[in-house]
Amino acid sequence: MTADVQSCTKKSRGRPKVFDRDAALDKAMTLFWEHGYEATSLADLVEATGAKAPTLYAEFINKEGLFRAVLDRYISRFAARHEAALFNEEQSVEQALEAYFTAVATCFTSKETPAGCFMINTSATLAASSKEIARTLKTRHAQQEQTLCQFLVSRQQRGEIPAQKDVQALAQFLNCILQGMSISAREGASLEDLQQVIRTTFCLWPKMLTL
Repeated sequence: MTADVQSCTKKSRGRPKVFDRDAALDKAMTLFWEHGYEATSLADLVEATGAKAPTLYAEFINKEGLFRAVLDRYISRFAARHEAALFNEEQSVEQALEAYFTAVATCFTSKETPAGCFMINTSATLAASSKEIARTLKTRHAQQEQTLCQFLVSRQQRGEIPAQKDVQALAQFLNCILQGMSISAREGASLEDLQQVIRTTFCLWPKMLTL
C-alpha cells in the first residue's frame, strides 16, 4: 500500500501544470498596459505569465498574436462592461452618458490596473515598424467612436436629441474627451479630477445639442 501511494505521489509531482490562458492574458495585459508593446519583450512575458516560451508560441504564435489576444481580453473585460452602462434604456441620454464616462474614469484610475486606457497607452508608444498593430488599434479606436455614435443615433430616434443634430460629430467630440481623460489619468489625475471633467462636460450638454 505504501509503495502504491509513493508511486502515485511521484507521478503527480511529475505532471505538467495546466496552462491557464486567461490568467496568462491578464498578466500579459498588465505588462503591455504599463510599458507598451515595443518595450515589452518575450522574456518579460515569459517571466510575468510563468509560462515557458514554447507554450506561448504554441498558443499565440508570436508576440503580435499574444498582443491581439490580450486586446480581445481587454475588450471583453473592460470595454464591454462600460458599454453595458451606456446602453441602459432606463436612463436618459445624459444620465447614460454620465454613467458610461464615470465607469471609464473609474477604470482609468483603478489601483488594480495601470493608469489610463490600455489602447491609448499602447498606441502612444508604437514604433513605425509595428504597422499591423497600429492598424489594429486604430480600428479598435474607431469602434469606440462608432459605439458612441450608435448610442446617440438610438437616442435621436427616441427624440432625446434634435433630428438635425450631427450625431457623428457629437460622438467624435465625446470620444476626444475620453481620450483626454486617459492621458490625464496616465499623468496622475485622480478619479475625483476626472469626475470634475465629466461634470464640466455635461454641464455643456444642452449647448452641445444646439451647435
